[in-house]
Amino acid sequence: MFIIMRVVLIVLLSIFGIMELNSQNIAIDRRPAVAGSFYPADKETLTKDLTVMFADCKKPNIAGNVRAIICPHAGYVFSGKIAASSFSATSRDAAYKNIFIIGSSHIMAFNGASVYDIGDFITPLGRAVVNRTIAGKIKNSNKVFNFPVDAHTREHSIEVQVPFIQYYYKNTPKIVPIIIGTDNTSTIKTIAEAMKPYFVPENLFVISSDFSHYPPYNDAIINDSLTAEAIISGDPKNFLSVLKKNAAKNIPGLVTSMCGSTSGLMLLYLAEGNKQLAFQKIDYCNSGDSPHGNKTEVVGYNAIALVEKPSASKSATNSSEEFHFNEKEKEQLFAIARNAINAKLFDKKPYIIDVNKVPEALKQHLGVFVTLKINGVLRGCIGRFQSSSDPLYDLVRASALSSAFEDPRFRPLTKEEYDKVEIEITVLGPLKKINNINEIVLGKHGICIKKDFRSGTMLPQVATEYGWTVEEFLGYTSRDKAGLGWDGWKNADIYIYDGMVLEENKK
Repeated sequence: MFIIMRVVLIVLLSIFGIMELNSQNIAIDRRPAVAGSFYPADKETLTKDLTVMFADCKKPNIAGNVRAIICPHAGYVFSGKIAASSFSATSRDAAYKNIFIIGSSHIMAFNGASVYDIGDFITPLGRAVVNRTIAGKIKNSNKVFNFPVDAHTREHSIEVQVPFIQYYYKNTPKIVPIIIGTDNTSTIKTIAEAMKPYFVPENLFVISSDFSHYPPYNDAIINDSLTAEAIISGDPKNFLSVLKKNAAKNIPGLVTSMCGSTSGLMLLYLAEGNKQLAFQKIDYCNSGDSPHGNKTEVVGYNAIALVEKPSASKSATNSSEEFHFNEKEKEQLFAIARNAINAKLFDKKPYIIDVNKVPEALKQHLGVFVTLKINGVLRGCIGRFQSSSDPLYDLVRASALSSAFEDPRFRPLTKEEYDKVEIEITVLGPLKKINNINEIVLGKHGICIKKDFRSGTMLPQVATEYGWTVEEFLGYTSRDKAGLGWDGWKNADIYIYDGMVLEENKK
């Protein structure tokens, strides 16, 4: 009898113990599964490797708040530098409250998504705190997330992102780890709808994905470029179409164009229709570029950012503060342009500017284009970008003469035309190289396209005069000015500059 009572007591204590543990919501941390294989298992080596990757990676020029990045998840010796570029699209001081790390399952399939809500993620760099409040709310509010956390146990796509987050950010945000287990587009749309309340500027979304798997080196480059361009289009249908077309090409060895395509599709659904958001490609390589890889069967890695564009009104305000001229200064610029042309036409001698009478504002080192028109029709337009040696007033003089007498598209200006000519002066700010065409603000920015020895530019007012879109502005400049063809800008360096258009007040 005593023995029986003792057994019953032990069972009861066990039950009470389990109940107590459950009531205290004891955490079960997710331990490292690929430390020592995908990345170093000791803190010192891992820290050193991350330091080198961030030092050597491409630092993107981003104008606007980064809302999401697409980042590879392979072994660091293959893709670490590209992953560092992805995170470098954001500021180390960024005040993100949460980072949602979203990957597509490599381990198991299930008709929805699994969010890790029972503990934190542990890496050699320490503890990455999971926002269990948000994770639990997502799971409890949406049946599509009601799948076991076992999906995370051996999955590497989330884990490999965590050390980058721990190392890079000065104030490490909390994370929300999510694994997608389905390729059903309807379900992925449902997942995207559930994530919309959290897709706000205070949170960063990290889409964990490699690109093409196992084609030859050169095939991977082409295939990965097509897939990246499909993402950059921002169109989910286009993205799915390109994936289908890639598969139909029967490229040797190609298993998938993007192993995390379902996570990428979810992000496209999230961003769809938001004209303030634009994708920006940052960098690319594949495993064949690594000394540890070969070029026969490679895996591709793209770094892509989703950026919220700064408002045009804010940009325009900043532009007006960069340079300003009063009415007398404007009149003097036009007087210099007219006197230079007049002197050559009628006096047959150069126009000499009295530097002592030139105000300081006109001695700035800015670029300028002088445009001549007769009855609104172009008659000449030549100028120069910012010069470290030539002041604005002298560039106006030289550009006016070139527009009148040296523009190869027109014969030299005649005496009879002089009184009819209208002069327009566009003062230019410094050139700024961009990586995302969504930085171009029509009517504010002129563009300059350069590739090898070819270059061409169009002034800010041209796009608005013809009612062009940004793509048309680029296409016409690329084809008609730089001689690179309509799509040549896609593989060229693009620069923007602020332009202030001054019109002559003829009395």
